[in-house]
Amino acid sequence: MLNKIKTPHDLRQFKVEDLPELCEEVREFLLKSVSTSGGHLASGLGALELTVALHYVYDTPNDRLIWDVGHQAYVHKLLTGRRDELGSIKKKDGLCGFPNRNESNYDAFGVGHSSTSISATLGMALAAKMQGVDRHAIAVIGDGALTAGMAYEALNHAGDIDTEMLVVLNDNDMSISPNVGGLSKYLARLLSGHFYSSMREGSKKILSNTPVMKRFARRAEEHTKGMIMPSATLFEEMGFVYYGPVDGHDVIELVKILENIKDINEPKFLHVVTQKGNGYKPAEKDPVEYHAVSVFDLEAGVKKSTEKSSPTYTQVFGQWICDMAAIEKDLVAITPAMREGSGLVEFSKKFPDRYYDVAIAEQHAVTLAAGMACDGLKPVVAIYSTFLQRAYDQLIHDVALQNLPVVFAIDRAGLVGSDGPTHSGNYDLSYLRCIPNMVVMAPSNEDECRQMLCTAYQYNGPAAVRYPRGIGTGVEVRQEMQALEIGRGEIIRRANSQTHNRIALLLFGSLLHEALSASEDLDATLVNMRFVKPLDKDLIRELCNTHDLLVTLEDNAIKGGAGSAVSEFLNKEGLRTQIINIGIPDDYIEHATREEQLADIGLLGEGIAKQVRQFIDLKREDISAVSVA
Repeated sequence: MLNKIKTPHDLRQFKVEDLPELCEEVREFLLKSVSTSGGHLASGLGALELTVALHYVYDTPNDRLIWDVGHQAYVHKLLTGRRDELGSIKKKDGLCGFPNRNESNYDAFGVGHSSTSISATLGMALAAKMQGVDRHAIAVIGDGALTAGMAYEALNHAGDIDTEMLVVLNDNDMSISPNVGGLSKYLARLLSGHFYSSMREGSKKILSNTPVMKRFARRAEEHTKGMIMPSATLFEEMGFVYYGPVDGHDVIELVKILENIKDINEPKFLHVVTQKGNGYKPAEKDPVEYHAVSVFDLEAGVKKSTEKSSPTYTQVFGQWICDMAAIEKDLVAITPAMREGSGLVEFSKKFPDRYYDVAIAEQHAVTLAAGMACDGLKPVVAIYSTFLQRAYDQLIHDVALQNLPVVFAIDRAGLVGSDGPTHSGNYDLSYLRCIPNMVVMAPSNEDECRQMLCTAYQYNGPAAVRYPRGIGTGVEVRQEMQALEIGRGEIIRRANSQTHNRIALLLFGSLLHEALSASEDLDATLVNMRFVKPLDKDLIRELCNTHDLLVTLEDNAIKGGAGSAVSEFLNKEGLRTQIINIGIPDDYIEHATREEQLADIGLLGEGIAKQVRQFIDLKREDISAVSVA
């Protein structure tokens, strides 16, 4: 059956009774594809029947189907003409790991960050209404994403303006007992049926001229539903008509419910209960492990490596915070739903009373830290670079303006590889260094990361340590912790003093291996700057006196980054030394391996040296042109 489907139009040619068998074929294909190529798995398995039902009932792409985050959208891609390309997902020049408007007209909205779907769907619903277009708009959001304030802001607005749209809550964090499940199924079908909907619409028209009675009838309906289905009350109060909860793995039942509510012309909320990893026992048992996987054997499942290797930066942070918490009783850790990703699993077990997972609420996480810091605690906010962007106002207004001692442990800084531009941390140096009172550090290796975290903790003000995904140079990480002198860099390699073009390479961050390669190729002095803010101004002055060209290197956007800070300093001091800034260009770097991304933008050793030589040659041409004139 699956081979007959090129687009959702083909899917709609099947009888509804055929859909369970089709879902099994889709599950088999998805498992085989992801096990041989890697990617997100558990979320897609959990939303499989829901995806089939939505495309079966709604006229996509004319009807707008918007996925929140997009981890669950592999089945959506499979059904919308990209089945044969699914094995290329997250690879260079392959399919994006998330819905992407440039990839398909079935991807109605580009996603990757959480809790945006309801706002985007409401925007599309309003656009259709204003343009007089007959078109449905559907948001699919998970229970985790529904913890973010942005989702409730959108729900509040949508319910207030009474615009036709559907929000589907994909709830995979609860289960329904058989008795309650049967009752819920019956009630959902009854409340979404034609008779009830006709009665409801008729009552609204009859009572439209008597506002008091209309409000009374609405309240009576809300409270009646609330007694039977408690989860309905919140959404009914916000102006939505609530349906559910329904079994998200009963595709026939889903189709019937969706067809019943499709043409009800007001904000609707469908509560669908699913299980992550459904249909594949290892993923059902451990959905966290199977959230995103590399290549694995379907029969054996994912095997955890037992080989000892260099610790990742995330593991360095995880060990540091446990070690520091054993010494410092005021240390508390805060994460916005990234316990595993940020390396806080061990801390959460050892220090449960000092661990706060605030769910997907980055703004709250930062202001929570500010409140704690006001009253004597020492909060450490563990967060991805790309997600800290969501709490920028809180970072400035609630932490830095009050000069509060909050440590920001910023993971996934710089390019992140296969997750692509939605998850890359290319801007933190730019958006952090412009904030007064901030100290900003970028370690060149894993041991330096540990010492910088110690430095940040001991600093009596806001401090950030930003580090990349994965492993670094593989240096030994010392057990002892020693704070660095703030604003001091170090010279790693000195150039041959007889070199004609004396070059100093100023490294900010984790590209140490590439910088060493380039400095040897160019016979350049290599400096590990360590601090983006404050800069080591004395060292920069010294380098200006002894070198003809400064080259700054960073895995951050060139615009506004660490190199820009050096250029600003030279200009302010009236220093005439030539400078070239090398980093991430003014573009979004598409998904590939991190090595491929670095190669494409000239940030491997050979590429760095090439950029420097091109700059020197260009300057020589300029001098020659002036001499001839």
